[in-house]
Amino acid sequence: MTWIALKLPDRRYQWALGLALAMSVSTGASWAQNTGLPALGDGDSISLSAERQLGDRIARELFRDPDYLEDAVLDEYVQQLWAPLVRAAVARGELSAELQERFAWRILLGRDRSVNAFALPGGYLGVHLGLMAVVSTADELASVLAHELSHVTQRHIARGMSDQSKMTPWVVGSMILGALAASKSPQAAQALIVGGQAAAIQNQLSYTRDMEREADRVGYGILVDAGYDPGGFVSMFAKLQQAAGLNDSGAFPYLRSHPLTTERMADMQARQQLNLAGPKPLPDMAHAMMAARARVLSQSSPDALKAWIQGPAALPNTASAADQAAALYAASLSHLLLRDAAATQRHVQALGALVQSQRHLPSYAAAQRWWRLLQAEVAERQDNPAQAVPFLTPEAGQQTWQRPELMALAQVLQRLPGHALVPPVMAQLRQVVQQTPLDAQAWDRLSALLLLQGQALASLRAAGEAQAARLDWPGAVDRFRAAQEVALKGRLQPGEHIEASIVDVRLRHARERLRGLQAPER
Repeated sequence: MTWIALKLPDRRYQWALGLALAMSVSTGASWAQNTGLPALGDGDSISLSAERQLGDRIARELFRDPDYLEDAVLDEYVQQLWAPLVRAAVARGELSAELQERFAWRILLGRDRSVNAFALPGGYLGVHLGLMAVVSTADELASVLAHELSHVTQRHIARGMSDQSKMTPWVVGSMILGALAASKSPQAAQALIVGGQAAAIQNQLSYTRDMEREADRVGYGILVDAGYDPGGFVSMFAKLQQAAGLNDSGAFPYLRSHPLTTERMADMQARQQLNLAGPKPLPDMAHAMMAARARVLSQSSPDALKAWIQGPAALPNTASAADQAAALYAASLSHLLLRDAAATQRHVQALGALVQSQRHLPSYAAAQRWWRLLQAEVAERQDNPAQAVPFLTPEAGQQTWQRPELMALAQVLQRLPGHALVPPVMAQLRQVVQQTPLDAQAWDRLSALLLLQGQALASLRAAGEAQAARLDWPGAVDRFRAAQEVALKGRLQPGEHIEASIVDVRLRHARERLRGLQAPER
């Protein structure tokens, strides 16, 4: 189990995590949990609300980290894999209605190229682009998500802390910081672990191995019930075992935080043998394109981009369509980031021809969609916003935009303020933020379009909501307060009295959350 692994400035992270741990331990349990879980720790010493509060404090630092990534395309792909797993967990009775309601259930993407995923307190999960870049199939990525989901549904974090809560907050903080440092540098871990705690650290690591086995077992069942090929679990284990045999320079923290034992691998192989072997899945072109996007966005230095550009020429003649699509997608995006318009168009057109030639594949529709979104991204980045619009229109029979298309179109329309699509796009953005009020990117897009329409009050309120969704309470207070000043000094337009009242309420809420962050820990 990984507590946290996204790269953060050490001093800022240590302060935030230490503060969060002190808050969690001092809060105590408001009511006991009775979940009938195996005796790995009962979790009674920390309530659901306290665990969520701890997760909020840690996630707040992740949102502020430069490696945090809001990419609507990759977000969509991960959510497509995640949603069936959540439904399966609910159907199996692993995920209770109370846990669904109280926890955040938010997946954060990080640009870090290390092969890692993690579960945080309160239902936050993280995925590094480095992991997405190396998995060969969607089933392999889904197996990692199922494993991390099981850490949360089984409340492994709370159950681990129930034993730690017998110690002082500073000792608990030292243990967790030591575990964090161990995922990057054993030498740094030794420097963080205070004297006399070596035995406690070893006990915690042993405790974690039991939790890993349980997460394997529960995650495997969720993966199968969600309709994924369970072979993804086995092949992912094989991939990680191969990585473990390399000279580990710190690029594979998942191997240390999720120790691979022969027992765990044998257990997964035995479970796989109990399932009827189906036909080997065909290479997934759509997944290959998303893995290529993850590779480029996680390693986008000029030298790395030049390396990705060489991909198509380096492929053997026997390369599969999926491998060709991945190489062409990576080259197209790399040329785009290097501002080589002619080369970008050549590779995008070659990718389109390849996709069209594979209409017989099950992944054709998804691959075509990713190609169209790439074309829109190219047009927008090359200062041709009007050319991007046709690539973002809803498919036949659809009345609304899917989220990546909506986010991209809203960004394009910021440069086309008089376009006929502005009103319907704004209307759908309002629906999105009503249904998912923690969608910070949607709030940002709505704020920008509202400002172009001269609706300053609503725009500032939407900007404040975006900051609140990222748990940036100082930023939220600043935006809400600016909106309040607009309402007090200016003449309100029809209907803005309600908006002004909402701003007043949200400002009070944001100030309360900010005071909670600034209050000294006891």
